[in-house]
Amino acid sequence: MPAPSPVTRLGLVPPASPALQRAPGLVNPPILVDTARSLADLCVVLAGADRYGVDTEFHLERTYFPHAALIQVAWADQTALIDPLGLDLAPLAEVLRGPGLAVLHAADQDLSVLDQACGAVPARMFDTQIAAGFLGMSTPSLARLVERLLGISLLKADRLTDWTRRPLTGEQVTYAAGDVAHLLALHTIMVDLLQAQGRLDWAEAECAATLAVPRRVVVPEQAWWKMRDHRQLRGAARGVAQEVAAWRERRAAERDVPRRVVLADLALSAIAQHPPMTRQQLQEIRGMGGRHLSTETTDEILQAVRRGRRLAAGALCLPPDVREERANPAVVALAVGVVRQMAGEQGFDTTLLATRADVADLVAGVPGRLDRGWRRELVGDPLRRLLGGELALAVGPGGGLVLEERSHRRVHPSEEAGA
Repeated sequence: MPAPSPVTRLGLVPPASPALQRAPGLVNPPILVDTARSLADLCVVLAGADRYGVDTEFHLERTYFPHAALIQVAWADQTALIDPLGLDLAPLAEVLRGPGLAVLHAADQDLSVLDQACGAVPARMFDTQIAAGFLGMSTPSLARLVERLLGISLLKADRLTDWTRRPLTGEQVTYAAGDVAHLLALHTIMVDLLQAQGRLDWAEAECAATLAVPRRVVVPEQAWWKMRDHRQLRGAARGVAQEVAAWRERRAAERDVPRRVVLADLALSAIAQHPPMTRQQLQEIRGMGGRHLSTETTDEILQAVRRGRRLAAGALCLPPDVREERANPAVVALAVGVVRQMAGEQGFDTTLLATRADVADLVAGVPGRLDRGWRRELVGDPLRRLLGGELALAVGPGGGLVLEERSHRRVHPSEEAGA
């Protein structure tokens, strides 16, 4: 019988709720933490754990920054749900900065939530979705991964549930606990599988690289990359899109409101394609919907339009998919085929190995991910030899692509015909 937890069990929902007993694979009902004292006690326990699982629930419908509505943690055979509403999460920040290994799934958004909530991200992290890519599992959901490796079926999420509502329902608590309860078991199994294939160091390096990405550094000039029609923009329209989207990004961040509240996506696209020169023209832009703009806001948008029209080519921030225009499309297509072949042969998720944008950067001579670490060894160097003429691409006996030493003997169609 395990020793009683020092964490106080407090009432987000009644601990005896029948829904909690149906949580698939849970050894104990989750501990519910919603006071400073219970959080401090929990952090003492977590600080002594060599590893712990973390997940978050949050909403972005009404804010620019992701604000935590619930933080779930797991250690040993126990889970806890932290209610961050009204709590000072400084003790949790100390846990994250500590020596314990944080295990997450698809961690990118969770890291942003944690950074926003308590000003810290884990010092060490293992992302089970990243690890799955090194085992040839593509980018599975947590539910698919748990079912495949542990044989447990998780409850399906209600995408419309309101995680800011209190008290939480038993179903919400069960689902939230299930999202974190199996992370440590997954970590144990996946480490063994990765070690057996000699890929644990690569997976850990990729997790560390993800963790090192700055969370609070927003590049407003890259905001236009998220426009649906950004690939169709040409010439000055790209500059206008960059400057107006950057203005919208800064304004939304300052006010902590969704981008669409500042300026609708449709209006942003229409401004880029048909830049207004006057207040009247701006009011008539499709997507403005007749909304009233203050004089200050109107002036700022028109100034952004003028900056965009004058933007020098060197000041334009091109997204990865647009940067492909610098590369020979035929060469990119062949190189992408080689990457897919490599991924299939070695049991890798193709997009983890190299995206089309990664390949295009390499072909165009733009520094990128294929210049560094395990990707350079596995993909970058062979592709460079192919691009440099040292290797040739052929179709093997099984119909797959094969990289071979190049003979440097060109064969012309007329020679083939006379052979």
